[in-house]
Amino acid sequence: MARFNIVLLAPEIPGNTGSVGRTCVALDLKLHLIRPYGFDISEKALRRAGLDYWKYVELAEYDSFDEFLKKTTPEAAKMFFFSKAANQLYFDAKLEDGCFLIFGSETKGLPDYLFDKYKDRFYKLPIFSDKVRSLNLSNVVTAVAYEALRQQLFKTV
Repeated sequence: MARFNIVLLAPEIPGNTGSVGRTCVALDLKLHLIRPYGFDISEKALRRAGLDYWKYVELAEYDSFDEFLKKTTPEAAKMFFFSKAANQLYFDAKLEDGCFLIFGSETKGLPDYLFDKYKDRFYKLPIFSDKVRSLNLSNVVTAVAYEALRQQLFKTV
């Protein structure tokens, strides 16, 4: 089983999803995609960004967040949501083995109902410039995934 899981809720840009898939293959992570997508999963742009690695992605697909919850049954303590609207920095998240790192769509982010239900589970990457509205989804996923890996490989006793 993968050390932890990457979850994309309603991804819109095939290149980002392809790049996230490539990161998942590199780190031996499972990728969970939750519909609706802003593209066809067989789209050339997705395969181009994932290069020839896409065939190695351990992939699960769901029609809704509720279906994702029903099929994966994650504990709330193992779910970590990432949004620019969060108050906590991702450095403060205790990313454990088997956790789910959950990201929203590129233009809409995560829905308000998730923020209302899991507010204490939301984290953000810092942005210091007022000239940048948000960071690229695939870059954020990669940064968070490597932080989770760092925390798991270099645990302090």
